[in-house]
Amino acid sequence: MIKQLFLCLSGILLLVNCKNNETRPSVSADTEITQKVNQLYTEYDGSKKSIYNQSFSDSLFSPELKKTLEDAIHASEADIEKVKKSDHPDEKPLLFEGAVFSSLYEGYTGYKIKSVTIDPSGTSANAAVELEYTLSPPKIKWTDYVQLINSGQGWKIDNIRFDTIGNAKDLKTSLKEFTQNADQ
Repeated sequence: MIKQLFLCLSGILLLVNCKNNETRPSVSADTEITQKVNQLYTEYDGSKKSIYNQSFSDSLFSPELKKTLEDAIHASEADIEKVKKSDHPDEKPLLFEGAVFSSLYEGYTGYKIKSVTIDPSGTSANAAVELEYTLSPPKIKWTDYVQLINSGQGWKIDNIRFDTIGNAKDLKTSLKEFTQNADQ
């Protein structure tokens, strides 16, 4: 009787432990995603330093988004040099103006992560981020959606789907359009 009770309790403990191990990765994924979004909005907030003077982190951005960001910066820098050496050096080159990682040109003064949704496959996620701008009235609030991928080396930001208050649909599209305009 004691053996049966011991076996039964051992089985229950094993099941509980397995169940706990199943739920830990999603909690850890939520935490990692939240950390990545916080890192994005603190390191690349637009007010600290120019986007031209920042490197784009391999641990924060997906390889595709990092390359798209770098291509856009290089295209702008090439246009700056081209204008300097042209017959009309007083013309304005293609520059990144305004907030790159936000729907609103002026940027944001605060943000809050509203939700994190992980795809059942565990390979992609969306974080709904409520941003606000309060430096001039009226106070403006909007929601951008940070899209992340998990390539096996941790969660990385792959795109940002912008709110309709801005002129761009998403970050990748706006960067690619900027690069194309610089190449023309």
